[in-house]
Amino acid sequence: MAGRFYEDWTVGERIEHAIRRTVTETDNLLITTLTHNVQPLHLDAEAAAASEFGRILVNGVFTFGLMVGVSVADTTLGVLIANLGYDQLLMPKPVFVGDTLRGDTTVAELRESRSRPQAGIVIFAHRMLNQRDEIVCTCLRTALIRKKPA
Repeated sequence: MAGRFYEDWTVGERIEHAIRRTVTETDNLLITTLTHNVQPLHLDAEAAAASEFGRILVNGVFTFGLMVGVSVADTTLGVLIANLGYDQLLMPKPVFVGDTLRGDTTVAELRESRSRPQAGIVIFAHRMLNQRDEIVCTCLRTALIRKKPA
């Protein structure tokens, strides 16, 4: 499913993304080592076991990236000019290996672009939830989206 042009969106519209993902140990290990994050809570089973969580925490960069990634096919695929920013990133609950995550997106705001008449700005409110319906990550994504060709 391709993304949608600026004119095809309405404020308040909500999409539940079909892709669900069970987080693996490999997911966490790869993102942690690729980003040179040496936090023992992500890499050291003994240190993580001694923490208040009692086990390894999944790196938040993975959770954030997955949240935005699962939204792309339903929102911006093929129509995105640029992501202009990510705001209000929150991670209210931890993610652990074995958690199954799913996401949804609500259109928070629409506005015309002042500098690009062929585009508009869409602010997407993304959420990621675990298998217990707990919110594990949220953010606002500001995207510059193409308008329909004239």
